[in-house]
Amino acid sequence: MRVFAIRPEPGLSATIAAGAASGLPIAGYPLSRIAPSGWTLPELAGIDALLVGSANVFRHGGEKLQALAHLPVLAVGKASAKAAEGAGFKVAAIGTGGLQSLLDALEPGFCHLLRLAGEQHVALNLPAGRELTLRVVYRVQDTDITSEFERELDKGALVLLHSAAAARHFAEECDRLGLDRGNIALAALGPRILEPVGDGWLSARSAVAPNEAALLALAQDMCQ
Repeated sequence: MRVFAIRPEPGLSATIAAGAASGLPIAGYPLSRIAPSGWTLPELAGIDALLVGSANVFRHGGEKLQALAHLPVLAVGKASAKAAEGAGFKVAAIGTGGLQSLLDALEPGFCHLLRLAGEQHVALNLPAGRELTLRVVYRVQDTDITSEFERELDKGALVLLHSAAAARHFAEECDRLGLDRGNIALAALGPRILEPVGDGWLSARSAVAPNEAALLALAQDMCQ
């Protein structure tokens, strides 16, 4: 069974390279692209830190990010932390299990957070004593399944899913084209990602941890 990744660049190339390094050939057919979104700076007085759930914030945030460079970054994971440091920011905390767990484990002192996010973002439960200001700095533009990718999916495929939005769009595209879900297996970065896709797939499983290594290990297992 061939393995396909549908995430946008630059993550797509990173996934393909990681697959090659682990002996798992992955073909890329991106079904979205990332574009900057017009956003305005909030009043910065009283804001203690930036809460960031994606490296795309630093790729597409634009010149306004310079006004925030004095604020520490609370990053969802290593990729977003690396992007923050590359953009000249200091990282104060790096999560391992999503933004909510990062928020729940936050030390006292970070009372008012500025969350920089994409247009489609996970809702968070704010712990007592915390205040959150949201700014949307990028958006995902969905694209159609190409005729070439459609033919590949018809032959049978394992598709890697990195987000719930991508999973939903992929399922909708398969239904639009009348593709047989029974020919397609899904491997997701986490269980929440599979919630929008419904039933009828050859298989649909989530990784044991929300990271690329665990996802690729799952894909290896599903290909056996």
